Amino acid sequence: MEKRLADLIEQVEAKRNDLDKDRLVKVYDFASEKHRGQDRQTGDEYITHPLAVATTLASWGLDQTTIEAALLHDLPEMSGVSIDEIKELFGDEVSSLVEGVDRVGKVQLRGSQNTEFLENLRRMFVAMAQDIRVVLIRLTDRFHNMETLDAVPFSKQKRIAMETLEIYAPLAERLGMGKLKGDLEDMAFPFIYPEEYAWLLDIAKPHFKYSENNVSGIMNKIRQQLVKHKVKAKVEGRPKRKYSLYKKLLRPEMGRDITKIYDLMAVRVIAPDTSSCYSALGVIHQYWKPVPQYGLSDFIAQPKPNGYQSIHTKVFDSKGNIVEIQIRSEEMHAQAEYGAAAHFAYSNAKSHGASDSDLKGGTAFIITEKMSWVKQLASWQQQVSSPSDSYEEFKIDALSHRIYVFSPLGDVYDLPENSTPVDFAFEVHSGLGSYIQTAIVNGHIVSLDHELKSGDIVEIQKSKNPKKPNRDWLRFIKTHKAKEGIRKELQLSSH
Repeated sequence: MEKRLADLIEQVEAKRNDLDKDRLVKVYDFASEKHRGQDRQTGDEYITHPLAVATTLASWGLDQTTIEAALLHDLPEMSGVSIDEIKELFGDEVSSLVEGVDRVGKVQLRGSQNTEFLENLRRMFVAMAQDIRVVLIRLTDRFHNMETLDAVPFSKQKRIAMETLEIYAPLAERLGMGKLKGDLEDMAFPFIYPEEYAWLLDIAKPHFKYSENNVSGIMNKIRQQLVKHKVKAKVEGRPKRKYSLYKKLLRPEMGRDITKIYDLMAVRVIAPDTSSCYSALGVIHQYWKPVPQYGLSDFIAQPKPNGYQSIHTKVFDSKGNIVEIQIRSEEMHAQAEYGAAAHFAYSNAKSHGASDSDLKGGTAFIITEKMSWVKQLASWQQQVSSPSDSYEEFKIDALSHRIYVFSPLGDVYDLPENSTPVDFAFEVHSGLGSYIQTAIVNGHIVSLDHELKSGDIVEIQKSKNPKKPNRDWLRFIKTHKAKEGIRKELQLSSH
């Protein structure tokens, strides 16, 4: 058996105990034979690409069906193998995944008209709503293509990188796949903004070095105190992502001044369970004082809508620097890094009560309530009343960066970046939009076009009677739900 296939099998066996090795070898041999004579632009045999995709998915603990579909996913496009042939040889579930991946692969960002792009993107969400694994394969396919982007003709590099930054990285973020999102952004960054990338590396290097040396000392002290207080946990450091750092430096309040960035290196404390997370937090605050103005974000008690859980605390070190510490359990860490992939991994589904027949039939991979936004986006076209606005609205709803804001009762709401109190009102309940009197953010009255930020506590004070929405709100609101609600109200009131 060739080494690359042996590596894949070893990866599957490390994560799962249900491998049908003979079948996997048969799938690989078929894919290898059909790709024979085809080379990638790197000069490698083409089979190395589907094999790399399958190996990554195996490392996330996904089921054998997903891994088989990954090995076969490029055959319809590259080798003219029909879906019917794949179905006949390997069954309904694998062929259905391959067909979905092939369809989703046709989403083109550059060179397509807005309406065409919108329809392609909607098809992707329809495929996701039917089986999330389709998009997990496509995201992994894009990840490997980005790893080898240097080999692609220069004229195509920027388009592929831009598509990655504007579609695939935000999609990974919405699926809670923090590691993949960061990897895709950092790989795309130098191809899209080469001068800015070089500038960032130049100014950041000495600061990263200082931050790394400083944080390693803190990590050792945290380890010592956790041992002393008999709290079990791993402590590790993580440099801030380059693209994320670049975006932060561009904020008006930062003015490209890297000395204002306090989380160049974040410390992670990974504990075995939830109660150990809070014990670790108690130990840390005993020895390092929290920074008053930044406070504590407890996403364990109040998870983000994409499933992310962690405690974030910012503390002063002995030199007066601010250090961010993230505390989470091992299960939360897997969810934060791999999101939907961790959530939908077979073993995880099984441990949460999915039956063998559900797993075999693929129904363990159907969208849950937590990811209802996928279904909303899949049915988006039916909700559109104004096609001229639909392209930008859909892009904002589907692919913009997200913020997380709280109601006064502590409920968490997921909104596009730069959303307003009006967007929040419609997100809470479509009827609330007709009763907006005053918006209060973090205890202060704000205008209705006020741009919300992650962590804001938002309260809508209601009027006694319903009021017609203001047409001017359409100029500043962001979400499709708010825009559709206002349009409907204005149409109804005009009759």
